[in-house]
Amino acid sequence: MRKNRSDRVNLLNESFVLALSSPLSLYVHIPFCVRKCPYCAFYSVVSKASEIDKFMNCLDEELKLWAALAGGKIKVQTLYIGGGTPTLLNHWQWERLISSLERYVDFLPFLEASVEANPGSLTADHIKLWRSWRITRVSLGVQSLDDGELQLLKRPHSAHDAADAIAALVASGLDVSVDLIFGLPGQTIQSWHRTLKDCLNFGIRHLSIYELTLEEGTPWGECPPSGLTEGYPLYRFAQWYLPKKGFIQYEIASFSLPRHWCRHNIAYWQGENFLGVGPGAWGYLDGFRYGNTREINDYFDQITSENLPVEYQEILPQDKQATEAAILALRTRWGVTATTFKRKYGWKAYRKFLDTWEKLPSDCRAACRGRHAFTPKGFRIANALWENFL
Repeated sequence: MRKNRSDRVNLLNESFVLALSSPLSLYVHIPFCVRKCPYCAFYSVVSKASEIDKFMNCLDEELKLWAALAGGKIKVQTLYIGGGTPTLLNHWQWERLISSLERYVDFLPFLEASVEANPGSLTADHIKLWRSWRITRVSLGVQSLDDGELQLLKRPHSAHDAADAIAALVASGLDVSVDLIFGLPGQTIQSWHRTLKDCLNFGIRHLSIYELTLEEGTPWGECPPSGLTEGYPLYRFAQWYLPKKGFIQYEIASFSLPRHWCRHNIAYWQGENFLGVGPGAWGYLDGFRYGNTREINDYFDQITSENLPVEYQEILPQDKQATEAAILALRTRWGVTATTFKRKYGWKAYRKFLDTWEKLPSDCRAACRGRHAFTPKGFRIANALWENFL
């Protein structure tokens, strides 16, 4: 059941709001960028100093509205501050964000707190501030350590900038994850190998690798670059190379040293509740899914009117929840756990899952001790396999 913005108050007073009183994950979207990358479909706007300050005030108000619905403070077990480019915030804007979070959030013990950073805007002051607060890990948007590839992507940093940023973060003692893109025009196994090897040589503990996709509504989606490289061989190379260096593939795009995986993302893939704040952010609360407006002036207007800036909302029927839960779980090495799935969605939903599962190619799936998960080959062709569940 979908409802429009005029139904917001009614929806948010129904029983699923009780999920807000339990521990959940919190995503904070900082929508500002120096410029829009030609391949990026995430919501972002080119930064203006006056807009950032206004945004910080509105974000505080949005957190206040959610905290009121939660009955005081929002109980958070994982925090992820993404974008956009969070490192475009200056020291005082970060202090404002931290103050807002401390005011409206009850951070639970053993908190994982992640922040996204870009090499071109990361400073020593950012690192010092994060270390003095609650941040435990940083996801650095490197994308490549090849200057030619970075120029093609129109990234606002060089390979040297990226190397300096990785080194500084590793030296700080924070857990460091690096984001990379493969399948770029002209990219070779050799250049991909060099980027992977050089990243690992810094001592990072986590890598996320994403195939270049041409998203509708992006410049490259409308006018693709020439000479695109097939991503499959590069992905397969990473699946071979990274485990040799001690990295475990725990999710389709994610590799880490043991026990250094991203708990925030795992919570999402396991269908746990998460709250999203900021323009373009999404959230999920016990079958209620919502999306905030993707237009920053509308975001400002809604918050100024003391409304949550929710633009899209949907109550998922049980069968759709089960299907989505299976697909998300199959992104990970742990896959679908029979006992958990049956407890949440019932025997009938589990039987339906098994009927589809058993029709998949045998070399793409594995089952052991009540768990159903994709093999490395299954990860490689996951997009095609998921279609069977829809």
